[in-house]
Amino acid sequence: MGGAGFIGANLCESLLKMQLKVYCIDNLSSGNASNLRNSVKYSSFEFIEQDVRKEFKFDVDTVFNLASPASPPIYQLNPVGTMLTNFQGTLHGLELARSINARFIQASTSEIYGSPAINPQPETYWGNVNSVGPRSCYDEGKRAAETLCFDFKRQYRVDTRIVRIFNTYGPGMSINDGRVVSNFIVNALKGKALNIYGDGSQTRSFCFIEDLIEGLIRIAEVPSDFSGPINLGNDEEKSMIDLAKLIINLTESKSEIQFSELPQDDPLQRRPDLSLAIKMLSWQPKSSLKLGLRKTIDYFKEIV
Repeated sequence: MGGAGFIGANLCESLLKMQLKVYCIDNLSSGNASNLRNSVKYSSFEFIEQDVRKEFKFDVDTVFNLASPASPPIYQLNPVGTMLTNFQGTLHGLELARSINARFIQASTSEIYGSPAINPQPETYWGNVNSVGPRSCYDEGKRAAETLCFDFKRQYRVDTRIVRIFNTYGPGMSINDGRVVSNFIVNALKGKALNIYGDGSQTRSFCFIEDLIEGLIRIAEVPSDFSGPINLGNDEEKSMIDLAKLIINLTESKSEIQFSELPQDDPLQRRPDLSLAIKMLSWQPKSSLKLGLRKTIDYFKEIV
């Protein structure tokens, strides 16, 4: 579900390399068929263009749900659609998993934590989320999806597992993705100003795509009595101003940095506590931010 998006497409390709049959469902509203150019070469891959808000049926042993726009500028264009995709899409995926006795992997988000009052954020933290703000369609959609997963587990004994994904980047990101890493790199390569919201002191933690995919695959392999939620991300915290300076340096750009007003409900901190991932999955990120950015910059140089 959501297999033509940035993370979904990378997951599809990794599963195919494991010689698994993969069904990819996506309505291409925020995903892109070009992301699947490697996957379509496999005879064990099947793409279905469909909105997950409508019911679907396949015979599989694992369902990965990554169906939702994740970039604030994109999901805020259709907030009702974003909320419904997260709720109805998750519901339909869970109903499928229940009917065929499959495990269900829910791709949740660090946005569950809102603007956190504690740092780093452990899975036991309930969050600080505005339920009526402009970002709420995504934040609350993901929170509702988590609730559905646990209710299906309690009521119907569905094998559900929840991962809370922190900011992820890497080759394959869309040039108009709307998120900070792609925005900064594209503008730096074009010599345009890098725009920072607020004073640049707010932080994020960036996980390279290869590391994240490894974590997603591992969560599907743990015993069924573990449901999470579990954080997946990189715990190297970086301020926006330092990220901008690093990207300017790595691209050897002459771009300047400009500042604009911080959007409503934009989190001031973001850093995962990875203790549970290390314990349960024997997983932690391997790629440094500098190494991952170099690979991502090389990718964007080919398409900008």
